[in-house]
Amino acid sequence: MKTVLITGISRGIGKALAQKFLSEGYFVLGTSTKGKTSLDHQNLTILKLDLTDSESIENCANEIINFKKPIDILINNAGTWLPEDKDPKKNISALRKVLETNLIGPIDFTERIIPLLNLNAHVVNISSRQGSLSYPPGTSSPSYKISKAGLNMFTRILSYQLKGKATVSSVHPGAVMTDMALPGADMSPEEAALYIYDLAISKPETGQFWFKGEKFPW
Repeated sequence: MKTVLITGISRGIGKALAQKFLSEGYFVLGTSTKGKTSLDHQNLTILKLDLTDSESIENCANEIINFKKPIDILINNAGTWLPEDKDPKKNISALRKVLETNLIGPIDFTERIIPLLNLNAHVVNISSRQGSLSYPPGTSSPSYKISKAGLNMFTRILSYQLKGKATVSSVHPGAVMTDMALPGADMSPEEAALYIYDLAISKPETGQFWFKGEKFPW
């Protein structure tokens, strides 16, 4: 039985991903900030992980190490958006929190999990078109956009570090109807999870940005 590690499975895309992988026969290690989820399955283990807290990251990684289950797929899904994210010059605290959750925390967590990755594992970073330098930036949610652009660069760097050992991908999940959705969102979490699942179980070109199985502009 293969093992997938998914951060942020309490709701939205993460929950839908956990359900999809469980239905396909995977053992799922999932995380949430409070260590709880409404999902219940014999092949699911839920762990507490707060990506803004370095001690929580260390504790969660150590728990995963103690499971002694090699990781076939790591999906860095957990992320945040703050309604007060409007002007970094006026609200540095929002910028710091978003960066900790969407960029610094996932990097810290991933680096601790790398020794557990199976050969030919796949690391999938859930990014956003908002982090693409080719996408019209506008002025809304600057901290979120900065964090996802940084996560894309982490994908590129990690792909070189793990060349020949693991595939690393960034994914734009689509305009998904979650509590972080922008007006006009038209994709269900289940539909987004299906596209992400198909990518995660495949072996695409490493170090690329994807949307619905096609390369997305950086």
